[in-house]
Amino acid sequence: MAAVEALPALLALPFMQRALLGGLLTGALGGLLGSVAVLRQLSFFSDALGHSALLGISLGILLGVNPTLVLVPFAVLFALLVNQLVQRSRLPTDALLNIVYSTSLALAVLALSLVDTYRGNIQPLLFGDILGISWPDLWVIAGLSVLALGYLIVSLRAQVLVILSDDLAGAFGVQISAHRLAFIVLLAVVVAVSIKAVGVLLISAFVVIPACAARLVSRRFSSYVLTSVLLGGSCAVLGLLGSGLTNLPSGPCVVVVQFAGFLLALLWSRLVVRT
Repeated sequence: MAAVEALPALLALPFMQRALLGGLLTGALGGLLGSVAVLRQLSFFSDALGHSALLGISLGILLGVNPTLVLVPFAVLFALLVNQLVQRSRLPTDALLNIVYSTSLALAVLALSLVDTYRGNIQPLLFGDILGISWPDLWVIAGLSVLALGYLIVSLRAQVLVILSDDLAGAFGVQISAHRLAFIVLLAVVVAVSIKAVGVLLISAFVVIPACAARLVSRRFSSYVLTSVLLGGSCAVLGLLGSGLTNLPSGPCVVVVQFAGFLLALLWSRLVVRT
C-alpha cells in the first residue's frame, strides 16, 4: 500500500520521467531488432558485442576519453570484423563470436589492469544507469528507433526471404551480404547506444528475451514483431517502476520482469497447445 501511495510522487520526478521514456524506447527498440536477430540466429551477437564493448570502454579510459564516446565506433568496427570472419571462415558463427568476445574481454581486463588513475565509476557501464539518462540521450535513442523501423519496413521483403533461406533470397535477387552487413551494423550501433542505459552485462537480455517470448505466442510474422516490441517496452517500464518503488538496481529489475514475461508466454503457449 505504501508503494502504491508513493507512485504519484515517483512519477513526478523529472529523472524518473526521462528514465521511463528511455526504458520504453530502449525496450521497444531492443524488441524490434531482436525479433529479426533471433530468427536470423544473431541473438548471440548482441551478447558478444556487449561483453566485447568492455574493451572499447577500457580503450576510452586509457586514452582519457569518455568511454561512451568510444562505444559506437568500436561497435561498428566489431560488426565489420565479425562479418569478415563469418565470410572468410568455415567455422560456425557462434564459435567465431565466442572467440572474438572472449579475446576482447581478456584484452579489456589486461587494459584495465594498466589503469591506476581512473576515478570514474565503471559499474553503471556494466549494469546500466538508466536513471541518469538525459534528454540528448533520449533524442539519440528516438532517432535510432525511427532509423531502425524505417530500415526494417523498407527491407521487410528481403529480411523475410533471408530468414527463410539464403538460397531463396538469392533466387529473388536479394543482396544477402549487403543486407546482413547493414543489419549487423545497425544492431551494433543500437547495442552501443543502449549500453549506457542497460549496461554491458545485461544488453543481450533486452534484445533476446522479448523476441523469444513473442515467438512463443505469435503465429504470424507481423504479430510476432509487434508483440516483441510491446513486450520490450512494457517490461522495461514495469521494471523501472518496480526499481523506483523498491530502491533496487534498475537494469536487473527490468531483466527480471522480462524473464517473468517470458515464463508467462511459455505457460500461455503450452496452455494453447494443450487446448
